[in-house]
Amino acid sequence: MDYNRKKLRLGDVLVNSKAISNTQLLQALDLQKGSGKKLGEVLVEEGIVTEEQIAMALSTQLHIELIDLTTIAVSQDILDLIPVNVLKKNKIFPIEYADSMNVLRVAMADPMDMYAQDDISIITNCQVEPAVTTTRNIMLAIDKYYGQDEVTTALEAYAKEKNLNVEEVDAAEEDINSSPIVMLVKEMIDKAVRQRASDIHIEPTERKVRVRYRIDGALYEKAKYDINVLGAMVARIKIIGGMDIAEKRKPQDGRITQVVDRMEYDIRVSVLPTVYGEKVVMRLTSKTGLTKEKSQLGLKPREMEQFDYILRNPHGILLVTGPTGSGKSTTLYTALSELNREDVNIITVEDPVEANIDGINQVQVNPKAELTFATALRSILRQDPDIIMIGEIRDRETASIAVQASITGHLVVSTLHTNSSASTITRLEDMGIESYLIADSVIGVIAQRLVRRLCPECKRPRPATADEKEVMGRDLEENVTIYEPCGCSKCENTGYKGRIGVYEIMKMSPALKTIVSKRQGADAIKEQALREGMYTLRMSATEYVLDGITSFDEMVKVSFDS
Repeated sequence: MDYNRKKLRLGDVLVNSKAISNTQLLQALDLQKGSGKKLGEVLVEEGIVTEEQIAMALSTQLHIELIDLTTIAVSQDILDLIPVNVLKKNKIFPIEYADSMNVLRVAMADPMDMYAQDDISIITNCQVEPAVTTTRNIMLAIDKYYGQDEVTTALEAYAKEKNLNVEEVDAAEEDINSSPIVMLVKEMIDKAVRQRASDIHIEPTERKVRVRYRIDGALYEKAKYDINVLGAMVARIKIIGGMDIAEKRKPQDGRITQVVDRMEYDIRVSVLPTVYGEKVVMRLTSKTGLTKEKSQLGLKPREMEQFDYILRNPHGILLVTGPTGSGKSTTLYTALSELNREDVNIITVEDPVEANIDGINQVQVNPKAELTFATALRSILRQDPDIIMIGEIRDRETASIAVQASITGHLVVSTLHTNSSASTITRLEDMGIESYLIADSVIGVIAQRLVRRLCPECKRPRPATADEKEVMGRDLEENVTIYEPCGCSKCENTGYKGRIGVYEIMKMSPALKTIVSKRQGADAIKEQALREGMYTLRMSATEYVLDGITSFDEMVKVSFDS
């Protein structure tokens, strides 16, 4: 073991590898004072570096291997060597044991932590050889190998506790903070975040409680518990979500804030009574997840150009459309962050406010206080705004105020639930907005969907069939290679990892304005837009299929109606 590492400090390693500057190091050290946190934690929290950058810097500077735990299978003998609480406390994970040399290789988030290495050495009676990985990687591995045992232990403890109480106590009176259930709910949220889930579904059936996570838009079953833990789980969720635990007959909504791996998550909770008990759905969003860099949206160069052009308009309406969960809010927040400057007054009306952005005035709709989209908008127009974001145009009143606001010199951005860019215009007409006003106010429409990215490690090429070529608009004689999902340890055997946006951007041109004001219908609008170079959702998704980014099935799913 190289004991010279003791002399090195994380700050020096990061500065030497040019991951951070001296100024950033001093700034982080300043913030660290009195916080009780490690320097690495402060740097990641402040967004100065990522966990991956820290791991790479440590690997190069200390000349030790950088390891991805998702690709490694660890045997049970090695897992039995160290208790799970020690792994969590020290942020380490054992990988392999060399019997001949009595050396245990461990992956560490901080390979310079000598105390952790000494701990492991004493527990296992082995010499420790460190490798480096990220904290998230270690926590994922702990979830994967120990998660179920921890949950089982918690449930056994809960069952024992229940047996102590001979008489049945009502959920409202019992000690809801009975630690096993508290731990079970916390672990469930932690795991979901680490596995990139967007929603957690807790569903009662006749004898079991099923837990499913929605990852990249698809649901996967992750656990099954006995039905008798449902009451305590729901009661715990209601308490931390600020709901009424005694009310079991009505649907309820709540919010939870939880910190997972040093990042704050905002969790919207919905509880619904079903025949077998209350079903809970939790939607997870990180405070930073919605405000992405424009380059991260997945816009192709030509789409980025159109997006920028539309946003340069000083007034008018930009509409982003698509079904629930198609990334509309992310696109709007990104557009707002782009426009957010000192000399601009931006006000939003949302239901609910999904992410807080510095420098933007955000209003939460509250029907009980008679603060609807329409009433809030009227008040906002007296607040001297330059840019207004409306969470969703749901009715004629909201639509007409939005149109009036855009004509009187404001830039309005909003969302609608329609399938394509052209049908958005006709939806506004159906809401009762005069066609000449729509032609005058709308500056652009972006229809969008999300497709799952194929896992780069295990996707498999194959020639496209004649039917597939026809759907993609390719010549039947042409040799076309497409890729299909397989599944490996990197993508949890799903074949997919992450998602990317598919866009159909329609800029309002003089010719389109004429068609709209004459009410010639969605087909005429679409034909003209295509002549002007618009790519439909199917055309955009087909490009991703041909580039091997997504599969043919995903393309068909998002462009079924085009």
